[in-house]
Amino acid sequence: MCMAHEMKCGCGARSASFHFKDNIMPEQVIRELYCPACASSVNQDASTMVYDNGWIIRYDMEVAKAVGSRIAGEITPGVLFDEGYCTWNGMYPGDHIDSVRERESITAMAKSDPVGYLKKLKSWAMERSVRLKDAGWRKAQNAA
Repeated sequence: MCMAHEMKCGCGARSASFHFKDNIMPEQVIRELYCPACASSVNQDASTMVYDNGWIIRYDMEVAKAVGSRIAGEITPGVLFDEGYCTWNGMYPGDHIDSVRERESITAMAKSDPVGYLKKLKSWAMERSVRLKDAGWRKAQNAA
């Protein structure tokens, strides 16, 4: 089972939903979140932050190291994000909502045209992956 948590950014204008792989990390591992609008005023610190397409997640690395005994190797912001211990719920902030909306029209085909549905779903997923990678989202760059 995995836990999810939503958090507002520093300026309060936007929010992001987070996914916590195997519930190893608590939500307190996220110290601050910055959207592209409020990230410009933040001093960058690679030892505590992950940068993703204008967004910044500042982790509390003391919390991460205190509770991360089940994680092999050094615990870094990159490991927390890229290995899924504390990462976006989806490929980017809001993806868990956007992807459902995008799939709705395709899902409607499932009963009337099952073969067409599967083809459309597959092409949508592949095109979406390319689009997100081209847009610069970190998880899309690392997707297999």
